[in-house]
Amino acid sequence: MFSSHDGLCTIGELAEYAGVSVKTVRFYSDGGLLPEAARSTGGHRRYGPEAVERLGLIRSLRGLDLPVAEVRRILDEQDAGEAPDALEAAVDGRLRVLGSELRALRWREAALQLVRDCPPAERPDRLRLVGAVAAPPSTAALVRFWRAWLPARMPARSVRAFLEVAVAEPPDDPRPAQVLAFARLYAFVTRPCDGSGGGPCQPRAHRAARARESAVLYAGLAAAYDLAGGELRRGGVPRPGEALDGFVDAYASTYGTRDTPGFRRRLAGQLAADPRIDRYWELTAEVRGAPGGRPEPTPGTAHDWLLEALDAHLSTVLGESRPRGAPSTATGAAGRAG
Repeated sequence: MFSSHDGLCTIGELAEYAGVSVKTVRFYSDGGLLPEAARSTGGHRRYGPEAVERLGLIRSLRGLDLPVAEVRRILDEQDAGEAPDALEAAVDGRLRVLGSELRALRWREAALQLVRDCPPAERPDRLRLVGAVAAPPSTAALVRFWRAWLPARMPARSVRAFLEVAVAEPPDDPRPAQVLAFARLYAFVTRPCDGSGGGPCQPRAHRAARARESAVLYAGLAAAYDLAGGELRRGGVPRPGEALDGFVDAYASTYGTRDTPGFRRRLAGQLAADPRIDRYWELTAEVRGAPGGRPEPTPGTAHDWLLEALDAHLSTVLGESRPRGAPSTATGAAGRAG
C-alpha cells in the first residue's frame, strides 16, 4: 500500500492518505489508540498499512459521537479478539442518548409553538408554566405525589400497579395541547393540597388501612375501575351491576364488614365528603388523549361512573340519593385520589 522500501509511512503520509490532519493522527497516536509500527532513525513516527483501517474505524466511531474512552474499549476488545460487546453497548447507549435528545427537542418545539400561538397577554404566564417542566419531562413529581397520597403501609407491588395506571407518561412527540396539559399537571402535583396545611389530602380509607387492607382495597378498586371503564367506552349509563358490586365490596373488605344497604348508604356519604382532585384526572386524560379521539377512561372517570351508579342504586332501591350540593365527580381511595 505504501511505496517506501519497508512498507511503512510517515505521520504526514498517513494523514494525507486518510484525509485528516497530522494533528488528528498525533492525538490518537499519543492517546494509544493508534500505535506506531516503528520510529525512524531521526525519531519520527512510522505506521504500517493496518493503521489506515484502524484510523478509519476510529474516525467512524468518533463520527457517531462516541467518547474517546468508549472508542478505546472497543479497540481493546477488537485487539483481544473478543466478541464486540463494547461496541454493541456503546451503540445502544448512544441510541438512548439520542432518543432522549430527540424527545427533548420535540417537547421544546411543541412548547415554543404553545407560547407563540397564545394571546400576547398570556405569554408570560404560559412561559413560566411550561418552563418549570424539564425537557424531556420527567414523571418523578407525579410519582412522589401518589406515594404521599397512597396508604403509608401499602405493599410495594400494589403501589407499582397503581402508579402504572395513574401516572401519565408524556408522549414522545407531543402536540402543544399535551405540553400544556402536562405542565398544568406538574403544577398541580407540586402545589400544597388545599386545606391540608401543606401535606397531601387523603381519603379516610387510607388513614384506616393497614398493609393487607390497602392491598385488598386497591386490588378490588382496580377490578371495579376496569369494569366501569368498559362501560364508559360503550357509553353505558351508570347503573348497579357487577362493577358497582365489586366497588362496594372493595371497601367492605377493607373495613371488615359486609355489603349491606346500610353500608352502601354510609359509603356514599363518606365518598362524597372525601377530598377531591378531579383536575388531576382531567389533565391526565388530556396528556394521553389522541387528536379528535374519545378520552380513554381513567381511575378518576371510572370512580365518577361508579359513584353515579351507587347514587342510582340508593335512589331506586332505597329511595335515597347523595345530597344535591355534593360533587358528582370524585375519585375515592384510588379514584378519589384522582
